[in-house]
Amino acid sequence: MKILVFGPPNRYRTYRPAVADQLDAQLVFRTPDQSYLQAARENADAEVLFVDAITEVSDAILEQLPHLKLIHSEGVAYNCIDCEAARRRGIFVCNNQGCNAAAVAEHTIMLMLMALRQGIEAHNAMLAGRQIEKKTEVIAAGNPGLFQCSVGLIGFGDTAQATARRLAAFECPLYYYTLHRRSPEVEEKFGVTYLPLEELASTCDIVSLHCAVTPDTVEMVDADFLARMKPGSILVNCARGALVDNLALRQALIDGHLACAALDTIEPEPTPADHPLVNLPLEARHRAIYSCHLGGASGGCFARAHETMWTNAQRVTQGLRPTHIVNGL
Repeated sequence: MKILVFGPPNRYRTYRPAVADQLDAQLVFRTPDQSYLQAARENADAEVLFVDAITEVSDAILEQLPHLKLIHSEGVAYNCIDCEAARRRGIFVCNNQGCNAAAVAEHTIMLMLMALRQGIEAHNAMLAGRQIEKKTEVIAAGNPGLFQCSVGLIGFGDTAQATARRLAAFECPLYYYTLHRRSPEVEEKFGVTYLPLEELASTCDIVSLHCAVTPDTVEMVDADFLARMKPGSILVNCARGALVDNLALRQALIDGHLACAALDTIEPEPTPADHPLVNLPLEARHRAIYSCHLGGASGGCFARAHETMWTNAQRVTQGLRPTHIVNGL
């Protein structure tokens, strides 16, 4: 069996699970000088494709892989894979649902705290020898602690639930919105209160994104949504950059309507230095925090993900259905 990989070789060496040794598999990586289409064309006998969650797998690429049985996202997201084209060809598309929920939840709360406590500004002030000046400024500003903030979670899957579980220790009011409201038992378990989307935006001091990218959620955080958010509120995005209208968020930061946007993900990736959310005017730069899409980048998460990927490859070679199928086969 040949497995084609659209991703960095070092991750596959570091996180290679024991189950990989049970397979008679040839692992082939796309080289930096190859396009994805060329790599597919030159490995037309591949039966499995392992792919980084931000790499596009188009219908044109699938045309070059007539023997493909499985496409496996290395992460949770799969919106860059043409799932319908794969379904038409009888190719399973799978993800690693829930594998990084704990890590992303930790990262989300870290960004909330950095935004509230001016973590980056304080760091820079210390390096510049301005400790006392910055301390005096922060105390005079009277910014709230996380325990004083109402937090709204948009989406309520694995990551949002893990975030809610950890936020309970901060004793802050928790709200959520999702397309299908959860049962009273689930709401009580996680200590959350349901609000319609518009009401959540206008109620919460911190709005945190945890939903998948779908045709209905692309750029859901647009100018209208941002205008509904409370003046001085905080937006946190550890989900996907495509959920946000970049230019609308840029303007909200420049205008000072938002106190901060703490962004683990920005569309597109890789994100260039002249991106409108990165290349902010000097007077607005303190209102943005970036973290390079590191939310799920813990060793434990990747070890779990690669275990699932190789196990599903094994299942497919044995004629069994893989787990975490996302394209309806």
